[in-house]
Amino acid sequence: VRRLITEDKVRPDGRKVDEIRPLDAVVDFLPRVHGSGLFTRGQTQALSVLTLAPMGETQIIDGLDPEYKKRFMHHYNFPQYSVGETGRYGAPGRREIGHGALGERALAQVLPSLEEFPYAIRLVAEVLESNGSSSQASICAGTLALMAGGVPIKAPVAGIAMGLISDGNNYTVLTDIQGLEDHFGDMDFKVAGTRDGITALQMDIKIQGITAEILTEALAQAKKARFEILDVIEATIPEVRPELAPTAPKIDTIKIDVDKIKIVIGKGGETIDKIIAETGVKIDIDEEGNVSIYSSDQDAINRAKEIIAGLVREAKVDEVYRAKVVRIEKFGAFVNLFDKTDALVHISEMAWTRTNRVEDLVEIGDEVDVKVIKIDEKGRIDASMKALLPRSPKPEHDEKGEKSERPHRPRHQKDHKPKKEFTETPKDSE
Repeated sequence: VRRLITEDKVRPDGRKVDEIRPLDAVVDFLPRVHGSGLFTRGQTQALSVLTLAPMGETQIIDGLDPEYKKRFMHHYNFPQYSVGETGRYGAPGRREIGHGALGERALAQVLPSLEEFPYAIRLVAEVLESNGSSSQASICAGTLALMAGGVPIKAPVAGIAMGLISDGNNYTVLTDIQGLEDHFGDMDFKVAGTRDGITALQMDIKIQGITAEILTEALAQAKKARFEILDVIEATIPEVRPELAPTAPKIDTIKIDVDKIKIVIGKGGETIDKIIAETGVKIDIDEEGNVSIYSSDQDAINRAKEIIAGLVREAKVDEVYRAKVVRIEKFGAFVNLFDKTDALVHISEMAWTRTNRVEDLVEIGDEVDVKVIKIDEKGRIDASMKALLPRSPKPEHDEKGEKSERPHRPRHQKDHKPKKEFTETPKDSE
């Protein structure tokens, strides 16, 4: 095998040294999942299945390092039947963990940010048939599943395995090695990336090392092969689907102040539990104030958003509210602007005319339009009704038609106070 490749440039299956095996790509192979992709390269085939979930279901990594959460998981399964064998199927081994980690690194580079796509993402690659480079096939299948599932990745990713047969000063770099070439060859160089660059590399070699010339040639052939695979992927699904699958959970996110998190959660989780019970949604809140709301019902999500927005809402000066009168005092009326936020409308701010009794204008339960005119340092809110009313000229007659006791005086006329008269006799006149 080695002699035929190095001297005659003939591979076991008759391909050229830079030729890829026949390619095929299919999306929606499994119709009921959140996304699926089937990728075939020669006698190697991988099926990738996408699952989207709320951020509360991220994977918790509890090891020697401080505990952290993984938002993206890529799991690789290599069953015995994929190579025509039988055997016990148990926990993931070194091969499954290593190939899964390689695929995870390759695809993680193109995933959207948490702000853009607040989901936990899991890809499971099932190798259905293997004759070399199954890990790179799982990356291609993962790209198909992500795009079919509506995950807004930055660019499609493809992977290829490069081989090497060296004999002294002669060497041959192989594109898309199969099992026989991997077994008898000197190198298994896995290269994954997009059209813009490489996202993951892994090299296994059986010789002391390789020269810069070999590495340059291998990367150049890998780039050419990667572009051929991307052509097939993009012909199958030209771009990411604009919507998620109907079976995927819907999500919406709102940003609140960190100081308001405790208000939304409530004492012992009472407030957030009440929202969940009322709307039937799932809610996750992170330390930065990102509130993620999940449900299959968009109306339920909208209702939960309204409740949360009301809890963290703050009144602002010059804003107008439709308020409800909740209490009446001699000096004015207290109105509820929203939720637990009340404001005082002083009796002098109810109308442009003089008001003797608050009850003459409003009663408890009335809804009135008010404008916030002041918020003091303690958070107390003053509002005005008359600020929204047109200012009418002062009447000269009262309601009974009688002349007003207070005479009308032009604004430019000034009051001339009478001089004070002294009734006592000056001492000098005595």
